[in-house]
Order: sequence, then C-alpha cells, then structure tokens
Amino acid sequence: MKKDIETREELEEFLRAFYKKAFADELIGHFFTKVVPLDLKTHIPVIASFWESVVFNTHGYRKNVMEVHKHIHHLSKIKKEHLDRWVKIFTETLDEEFEGYHTELMKQRARSIATLMDIKLNHEGIAKA
Repeated sequence: MKKDIETREELEEFLRAFYKKAFADELIGHFFTKVVPLDLKTHIPVIASFWESVVFNTHGYRKNVMEVHKHIHHLSKIKKEHLDRWVKIFTETLDEEFEGYHTELMKQRARSIATLMDIKLNHEGIAKA
C-alpha cells in the first residue's frame, strides 16, 4: 500500500519528481526551461508552500499564482493543451508513489487550478467581445 502525502517533506519529494518529468516533457518543458527557467533549489520551497496551503490549509504562500501565470502567458501562450498535460503529469507522478485523502485532494485541486487558469488566460475576454 502506498502512503498519503502527510508532510512538507513528502510534498517536496513529489514536486522534485514532478518537475523532473515536466522539464523533460516535449509539450510543456519549455515553460520551465526556456520561458521562465526555474531554479528548483529556489522554486521547490515556494511551490511547496503553495501546495502546503492547499493541502494542509497553512498560510505560508504569499504570492498570487494567477499573476505569476499571466506573466508567463504573456511571454509564451499557455493553452488548454498545456494545462491538460500539466495535470496529466502531475496526477501520474502522484499516483506512482502516493494514495489517500491528501493525494486525491491534490489531484482534484490541480484539475480545478488548470480549469481556472484556462478560463482566466484564454477565455475571460470572450464574453465581453
């Protein structure tokens, strides 16, 4: 039986595995390596704080996730297919090592975040046109 994600250390373990795959992915890797090259030594603690707030209801994350991604979208369009791939890699990576309440919550929230980002980045102005 696999374990659930219960600690920040487990979140960081998952995130390192996820980014290893995401960096190498043909469809979305360029966002992490070329558009806004990530230094995982500085990014992992930040993104772990985000997921810690989502999963464990802590309040350590202080940035605006949507603003960060609007900036990236301005540099290189983030399309629904990119968000779908992100969710797929995220979910598959979770499923490899973890299962349980927090794991399922992370997968559900990842899908919700991707849907919201697609709406905000790609469809928000359509209704006004």
